This record gives sequence, structure tokens and C-alpha cells, in this order.
Amino acid sequence: MVTRVTDPLLQPFTLKNLTLRNRVVSTSHEPAFGEAGMPRDRYRLYHLEKARGGVGLTMIGGSAVVSPDSPPSFGNLLLHHDEVVPWFRRLADDVHDAGAAVMCQITHLGRRTSNYTGDWLPVLAASRVREPAHRAFPKEAEPWDLDRVARDYADAAARCAAGGLDGVEIQSYGHFLDGFLSPATNHRTDEYGGSLEHRMAFPRRVIRAVRAAVGPDFVVGIRMSLDEARPGGLGFDEALTALGAYIDDGVDFVSTIRGTIDSDASLAEAIPSMGTPSAPFLDFTAEVKRRIAVPVMHAGRIADVATARYAVREGLLDLVGMTRAQIADPHLVAKVASGAEDRIRPCVGASYCLDAIYDSGDTKCVHNPATGREQRLPHTIAPAAERKKAVVVGGGPAGLEAARVLGERGHEVVLFEAGDRPGGQIRVAAANSRRRDLLGIVDWRVAECRLLGVRLRLGTPAEADEVHAEHPDVVLVATGGVPDVSFLAEGSDLVADTWDVLTGSLRPRGEVLLYDDNGACPGPDATEVLARRGVGVEYVTPERTLAPDVGSMNSPAYLRAFAEHGVRTTLAHRLTSVRRAADGRLTATLRSAYADTESERTVDHVVVEHGTLPNADLYTRLLPGSSNLGRVDHRALLAGRPQRDITHPEGRYQLFRIGDAVASRNIHAAVLDALRLCLPM
Repeated sequence: MVTRVTDPLLQPFTLKNLTLRNRVVSTSHEPAFGEAGMPRDRYRLYHLEKARGGVGLTMIGGSAVVSPDSPPSFGNLLLHHDEVVPWFRRLADDVHDAGAAVMCQITHLGRRTSNYTGDWLPVLAASRVREPAHRAFPKEAEPWDLDRVARDYADAAARCAAGGLDGVEIQSYGHFLDGFLSPATNHRTDEYGGSLEHRMAFPRRVIRAVRAAVGPDFVVGIRMSLDEARPGGLGFDEALTALGAYIDDGVDFVSTIRGTIDSDASLAEAIPSMGTPSAPFLDFTAEVKRRIAVPVMHAGRIADVATARYAVREGLLDLVGMTRAQIADPHLVAKVASGAEDRIRPCVGASYCLDAIYDSGDTKCVHNPATGREQRLPHTIAPAAERKKAVVVGGGPAGLEAARVLGERGHEVVLFEAGDRPGGQIRVAAANSRRRDLLGIVDWRVAECRLLGVRLRLGTPAEADEVHAEHPDVVLVATGGVPDVSFLAEGSDLVADTWDVLTGSLRPRGEVLLYDDNGACPGPDATEVLARRGVGVEYVTPERTLAPDVGSMNSPAYLRAFAEHGVRTTLAHRLTSVRRAADGRLTATLRSAYADTESERTVDHVVVEHGTLPNADLYTRLLPGSSNLGRVDHRALLAGRPQRDITHPEGRYQLFRIGDAVASRNIHAAVLDALRLCLPM
């Protein structure tokens, strides 16, 4: 039996002269919570929560930038201003008081940014090689550029030390420094190009400058790709040779990366998401550890405690990064230490934490809405002063979250779910086998509800009489939505929807036209499922790109499936009608979004994805008996205050609807609805 005394994860570790209380790290990443490039209160509280949750080391500033010509491309902190020092000092003091250490990653983004942002200075790189992801044509760095960038690195590291941080980590994968080291991106003919000795000369110059700026006792690490795993790129042997030289220059630890991040496809391989093996780079990291003499850190889809514990126990690494796992549950380590490991909110690998930065401006966990909102939403829920009776109708993500939160508050809760199994639309999405890990969102909430005494009445459709018979004080309708095909001018009775495909109620043969004007995951999910069954699919969308609401971490898996199975794609065309053809097949009419032209496709099946219509019949029937007539005080909601509206004094209960019972949205929106509405109840 693993105890706190024997658990490898909970053992202290000394890194140079810094003793960490355990082996778990939240590795450097950028949640884009800064304000004007500074780690102000939101940023500080995000990391403080992890420190309170038991992490040994939390690393801030995922790619905090050292120079003005490295403009932020994803909310990066700005280290080229002295203003950052007092903000660092406040963050460091709070994290230290909570028992954790804190470091900052420093970088020059090089070509991994845009020419058309910040101060519009030319993007800089070792050579004029364009990065596919950010698409800037960079300037080849001149000697005077290298002089100032090396100085900027040193000054940035000194600011981190002045701010009370415990160390810095130099970033060397996909940015400026490794642009020199990799033969794929260094085409120079001067003293910084050609042989490995020349290619590593500028990174070594920077490392020595950083070491000189911070002195001998400050921790300096590097996070680098030890094998770019691409033709013409940096290989393992050369990378190890370079790392050995960096260690001679003053590097105290390495955080290992395998692969590159210069395209969506390679980024998704380097930072694996759901549907991929757990911890795919552990053996690679273990080989690095065998070959070098400094501590080794690694984070790469190590989402569960058992895998992390194994990695430390077997000596595959020294410090284990559980970064996305602690975005899902910042109290992960504390739960391990207290024997509540089974209550850890799981990371399901949805990569919404990364995709949301580009989609909506900052990191969000797909099913922990408190992450990044620590100023307003707590991660631990206090009991209510007065116990109420609550009825929740619907066992999808919104309903399960509402029941969980109300249960944590100490209320008496009963949840009605018409299906035999809870989960709602998550079960539909998880029917794509590659995305079955989404079920962790459901399983965790069901387990929590049972632990909290919530009565789960599964296989029990709720009518108004059943709700009234519970004599509730509050009713939450989380009945979700149903597929919407009402947009068609003709033929809505002839088409199927993506739920039909994903649930298996439709298993078509022949040719299928799948029309998607939602642009999120359901359309590509259904397309992937059909294509893997050998069905010929044409994917049609009115958008100018495929599935614009699917981010760069998730889109590569869909695009791979499309390519492997020959899915045809048609952009910028809107499906207007479907009619029965003379041979019994279906003729779909498509209209160009940019020209007054129409075309037709005759296929065996038409499948549409147009979001959902709210399933609000029960809500409507319950309205007359409610005291608030369904009204939500948005100001009170956003301020975290209870709902006090009594529009109808004769009403016997408060009534609210949440999730897709309101409008067609995503998982995060559903659980956020539930958490902030139920938290003050």
C-alpha cells in the first residue's frame, strides 16, 4: 500500500540548492492570464491555487518574452520591462508561503509570432525560414541583433531573480535559440551556421550570459527538444552533445521534449491529446536521463497519478510534469497526500486548455470552470448556511455539475435522468472511439454525486408532476437539446443528423453528404466515424475553413482521418434543400456563399450538423409554479450572489435552466452555467 511516507511522488528532491517538497511539477505553459504582459492578480491566483494544492514546483511564463521584437503570440508575459519585478515578487511570496517553489520560462519567440502585432518590428530568426503555424517571413538575425538578444536574455533572467523567483528555464524548442541549433532552420554560412559546434555557439552564448547575470547559486534550466523527429532536423545524438555543452555552460536541469511545434500537426504530436497513448515519451526521457548528469524533468500526457508514480519510482525521470492534470485539478497533489486520490478531477486530454487560448483568448479546462477564474470561483466549495431541497432534471454535464455543486453545499438533491446512463451529449461525442476519454467528465461527477448523497434516478423521465412531488425549493432544468434540422427550406424530414451516426442508429452504405455549419467537433466526429467504416463521405461547409471552432490541438487528428480515408471537402457552400430523386436516392442543393450559383449532389444519405434546439418543454410547464418565472439576475450571477428574484410570490420554487436547455453550446459553457448559478445557493 502506498502511503505518504512511501509514495515516490511525495518525496522531496533537491535541485541545485533548492529543495522541492515533492516530485510533482506544473511545467512552464502560458495560460494567457496576464494583463498588459504582467502577471497580475489573475495570474498570481492561478499559480497560488496549485501551490495551495500541494505542487512542489510551479513554473510560470510559458515562453515569457525577453525582447520587444518577440511580440506575444499567445498572451506571453513581457520580461523586457522592469515593471514585471514587483509583480513577480508578490507572486513568488504567495507561492513560497504556500510551500511551493516557482520558476519562469524565458525565451525569444523568434519566428513563432507575427510581423503584424506588438510594435510591428521585423520577426527575427536564425535564417529566413517561415514557420507554418504563425506564418511570418522572418528576418535573418544580424550580428547586432544577436548582441542585443543575448543581453535581453541576461536582463530578463536578472529580473526574475530580482522578483524572488527560484530559477529560470530557457526555452529551446520551436523558438529563437533552437532555430540556430537545428539544421532544419539554420542555413547560415557565418560562424553561427554549418557544423554543430557553430550552430550551438549562439545558444551557448546566451546560456553563459544568463548564468553571469544571475550568479552561481540561482537555478537555470533548459526545456529543449532532444530529437526533432523530422527529416533534416536535430537528431538525438547532436542534441545530447549540445545539451552536454549547455550543462558545462551552467544549465542545472533539462525538461525533455521530443518533436517540433512549428505546425499544427507536429504540435499535436509533441503535446499529445486524447486518443493517443499515455506518456508516449517516457522511454525517450529515460534514455536522456541515462546519458546526462543533471536532473531530468518531463511532461507529456502524464495525466494520471499511477503513471506519474511509476515514472518516478522506476527512475525514468526526476521530476514529473502533470501540467494539464493540474489545470483540471490544482489540488491533485493534496488529494494524493490525503488519501483522496480517487477524488481527483481527471484530465481527459481534450486540450481545450490550449485551443481556448486561440479560440477565446485564454486557457480554460473543458470541465473545471474555476481554473483561471480563481478571483470569482473557488475550487473548494463551502457548505451552505441553510439546507434546501433541489431537483435537477437531466444528467448531462450541466445537470451533473449542478447536482455535484449543490451536494457539496450540503443540500438534499435528486437528479432525474431519462436514460439508463448519465452523460447526455458527452456520450454521443464519446462514440467516436478516439474521444472516449471524454467519459471521464461524466464518471467523475457521478462518483462525486454518489459520495455526496445525491439521489440519481436513472431511467426516469421527469414530468411536472414528478418534480412537484419532490416539493423542491429550487429546480434546475438541464434537459439539453435535440439536433436542429429546421434550417432547411425543403427536405428536413429526409435528412439524418450527426447523433444518428454517432449513436449507431444510422449505419449508412453508399455515398454520404455530411453538411456542417456548426463548425465544432460533432460534424468532424461523425465524418471520421463514417470514413473509418468505409463509407464515401463528402464534407460540406459554408465556412472558408474546415470546422473553425475545432482548435489546432484537435484538428490534426480529424484531418489525418480525412486524408487517410479520402474524405472529399467542399468549402463555402450552404445546403439549402434536399429532395427525393427518381431512383430513391437524395438530391442535395448547395448554394455558393460567394457567387449566385447552385450545384447538386445525388447521394444515398444526407447528414446535417446545425447544433441543437433547446429541449425546454418541461421548463415551460414548470414556469407557472415558480417564484422567479425562470428569470436570472445576471448581475448577481456574475458577482457570485444568490438569486433573489420573486416575480411571482405565489410560486413554490425557484426555476432555472442551464446548459443546452438554454442554447446550443459546449461542455465548458454547460458546467460554468451550473457552477456559478449553484455556488451561492
